[in-house]
Amino acid sequence: MTSQFRLDAIWRETDPKNGSMILTLTNLSDQPISGFRLAYTSLLRVSKEHVAHNATFIRRFANFHEFDPLDGLVLGSGESWTFELEKLTHIPKHRNDGPKSAYLTLKDGTHVKVDTGDMALEGRVSKTGGVLVPEGKLDLPIALSPWPNQISVSQFSDAPVAFSLASATREEKAAAARVNGLSDRLFTDLPNPFSLIEVPGGLTLSLSHDGNLAEEGYSVSFAAAGVSLAYGAAKGLINGLISLAQIINGPKSDPTKFQFPAVGTINDAPRFGWRGSHLDVSRQFYPFEDVKRFVDILAWNKMNILHWHLSDDEGWRVEIKAYPELTNAGAKRGANEAMPAQLGSGFETYGGFYTQEQIKELIAHGEAINVEIVPELDIPGHCTAVLAAYPDLRDPDEPEESYRSIQGYPNNALNPGLPATYKFIETVVEEIADLFPSKFIHVGGDEVDENSWMESPAVEKLMNEERLNGTMQVQAHFLGKVQKMIKKKGKIVGGWDEVSHGGGIEKEGGTLLFAWQKAEVGITLAEEGYDVVMTPGQAYYLDMAQSEEWQEPGASWAGTASPQTTYEFEAAGDFSDELKPRIKGVQACIWSEHLISRELFNHMVFPRLSAIAEAAWTEPENKNWLRFAAQSHHLPRL
Repeated sequence: MTSQFRLDAIWRETDPKNGSMILTLTNLSDQPISGFRLAYTSLLRVSKEHVAHNATFIRRFANFHEFDPLDGLVLGSGESWTFELEKLTHIPKHRNDGPKSAYLTLKDGTHVKVDTGDMALEGRVSKTGGVLVPEGKLDLPIALSPWPNQISVSQFSDAPVAFSLASATREEKAAAARVNGLSDRLFTDLPNPFSLIEVPGGLTLSLSHDGNLAEEGYSVSFAAAGVSLAYGAAKGLINGLISLAQIINGPKSDPTKFQFPAVGTINDAPRFGWRGSHLDVSRQFYPFEDVKRFVDILAWNKMNILHWHLSDDEGWRVEIKAYPELTNAGAKRGANEAMPAQLGSGFETYGGFYTQEQIKELIAHGEAINVEIVPELDIPGHCTAVLAAYPDLRDPDEPEESYRSIQGYPNNALNPGLPATYKFIETVVEEIADLFPSKFIHVGGDEVDENSWMESPAVEKLMNEERLNGTMQVQAHFLGKVQKMIKKKGKIVGGWDEVSHGGGIEKEGGTLLFAWQKAEVGITLAEEGYDVVMTPGQAYYLDMAQSEEWQEPGASWAGTASPQTTYEFEAAGDFSDELKPRIKGVQACIWSEHLISRELFNHMVFPRLSAIAEAAWTEPENKNWLRFAAQSHHLPRL
């Protein structure tokens, strides 16, 4: 429903390093208003030194802003109020850098929604990114992604009605039934790829275990009499069945592009063991059924890890029975909640969380199709939601705004000088470890401001007792204690690359760090003795814009990453042969600040997610951009 008010934004570029945002509120109602206040959310934030023209600045909390018009303004029906803001936090690069949501607080205290639009660019024509993925070209007309590491096909035929598994074992039939379900959920218009009984027009599929194959590997042989699939273990069976489902679905979905192989072989196994995608459900909350579908999409791409980013400043998303306020208060934003609107939410209460029963359901759903769910609780920074729910976890003697995170949150880190902090973490770790079967618990550890805790008397005492110097050493001390808690539960710590700072934590026992800031960081971590997952923002952050053009949405701090850039990035490119064994895999990262609609999610995430899936599975010499492009148009989206 269209509201009766609209907020438009224009970026006025003074020079490449300066400019101003011009905001215009238009009254589309049939009544004048006065005595109102405007609130909006925007990643383009006012700085401490900002200058406001024709408006009075009231407050900012991270991305949330409030302004008053100058005294006495009456905004008549059809009229507009324009104000200008200078000295903002950065120079915008894309249309989505302006306000994402807005509302008015009227003089009687009621709130009214305000529509927002894309920010326009003053003084020059803005463009879209154009064609991001070409039509592509297939050397072999086979639907298969990621591309196998060895394939040889010499003849083609019409696709069979289905593969028949009449002679398979119970376990093999159950696996085929699970892949049938996967195909049905992603492609509701296509018939089942597998039949557990003989069907007219079907093709016999013979299955066998081969202990000489890798655990996730499989081998397929096509012949007129039937198809045989050998697999190394249960995971290899699922991988092989997904490949066959893709192959038989291809000509049924697009017979002009894809054919069915009549004679040939596939011998395949993944390049990396960790083939992951991170999903941030804090900045935007995704309904449970959407997360389940996302797990299905990972499985179809043979990605085997969902790195589930369950907490951040903007919301806590996992039920913890010992701390109910984490979800009663920490999972909500809005005018009447502990946290104000952020990143596209408005005055209405926004948010949600996943119950422990839902999480158990998702874990079982993923296990059935080779996707492991790895939880992340981002600590010690990015904890505004935690501290809103449990303010007693703050040092009462620390000044309220002694530091701000890079996203603008004041005092957003758990305090390592308070015994209550460790009791909280240990209790949460207990529940998370018991809930998630994964051997990994990711602890975040990123973007702690360099001035964090430096005005906290509790941390000053800790630093004196433990002879610590500065924020990073305090964080390393804190994370070392957390690592012991996690090890006590039989789990392994994962963390972003900053976990290595300040002396880091123990490397032994499989500690896994995620190199996100740039590819070179991964090499440094490996040299320090850490196992590494490569997820550099310049190629694998799917919130990065895909083009430099103004009308192409996304973030830009790491530059732009077109689908081709993402596809062709080589994670092990500058690693020495000695260090390459430290690379345990690659991972997409889906940060959700800009992904305020399903349409934006699909535009930003696909097909770059599938490009990373192929980097994780397919050896570099077997990759081909144009072949991938042709395949990508037929891959599922959310």
